[in-house]
Amino acid sequence: MRDSGFSLFYMFINVGAIFAPLAAVGMSLGFDSRAWRILRDLKGWVVLVPLMIIVGTFLGGVAAWTMLDMSFRDVMAVAAGFGYYSLSSMLINQLADVSLGSMALISNMVRELVTLLFAPLFARVFGGLGPLSAAGAASDTCLPAIIRTSGERNTILGIFSGMVLTIAVPIFVTSIFAWL
Repeated sequence: MRDSGFSLFYMFINVGAIFAPLAAVGMSLGFDSRAWRILRDLKGWVVLVPLMIIVGTFLGGVAAWTMLDMSFRDVMAVAAGFGYYSLSSMLINQLADVSLGSMALISNMVRELVTLLFAPLFARVFGGLGPLSAAGAASDTCLPAIIRTSGERNTILGIFSGMVLTIAVPIFVTSIFAWL
């Protein structure tokens, strides 16, 4: 009995550690009047950025599935991490197994590393949305590279997109294991 309370305590601490930085980013965005003006000027188009990142990520997952000797469900679950390595790997560890959770961790860390290393190239080839699209949910930790290569407007879009994708990770990961 003592062990379950102990693990519940640490689970609460882990969830708090995940959501505290998100709350801080959200508050800083909320207090910046320029950010709200940029989001308001974009009207409904702002929602297309995270939506297209989701579509592109899953298309990349389908392409990877054709080359890997893995089940479709497992590949899509790893892809559904959208670059959020800590949350997606914990969820996949609980819903599947440790090896798949480790694969999600490595895959999403590589996504973040590639974004940090190649943000200038992505911005040059794909425009200002390139680095934040590559980062996915990790756009908050890749923010210095996004700011430097994409400009203020796309940085605000990156923060918004990162928040939407962060919320989407548990929804998609759990849905994939429930339905596929």
